[in-house]
Amino acid sequence: MNALLTRHSTLPVDPLFLARWSPRAFDGVALPEEDLLTLFEAARWAPSAYNKQPWRFLYALRGDAHWATFVALLDPFNASWAQDAGALIFLLSDSNSPTHRFDAGAAWSHLALQAHQLGYQAHAMGGIHHSAVRNELAVPKHLHVEIGIAVGALGDPTSLPDTLRREIPSDRLPLDQLINRGRY
Repeated sequence: MNALLTRHSTLPVDPLFLARWSPRAFDGVALPEEDLLTLFEAARWAPSAYNKQPWRFLYALRGDAHWATFVALLDPFNASWAQDAGALIFLLSDSNSPTHRFDAGAAWSHLALQAHQLGYQAHAMGGIHHSAVRNELAVPKHLHVEIGIAVGALGDPTSLPDTLRREIPSDRLPLDQLINRGRY
């Protein structure tokens, strides 16, 4: 599906922003490690306050020794579809930086856009077992567990349960609901 066919902007934004979306149907093929490293390289170049770069990533490739653990760290809803991704990632941020969450979000965005450029999809998930991620993956106390990310090639939406078959890019609120000039 070409997301450009369903999303439109009245302003001249790059089509990349309209085409990127977060599907749940993945093809079940492991991501080549070089492609995954390319996603991390794109994230590495995200802007950050004082160049602190407070983001960190933990990952598992489909079929490796860590895969089952990573799937188990997702809530059951997300595990039901993300188990078919090619890679699972946990995004962490260093709480010693005052803008750690903001900067980690920028890194996530770079990763997601690079995934799209390589022909993959990336889906961020807040539905993870945050404390279990910390314990199972030995995350140091100064790092905050932010989100899980499923990455892979788009799969057949009919492989999903009926309740998840909304495999179309979602729209966004109108710009006038998101911005104010001057005071709120």
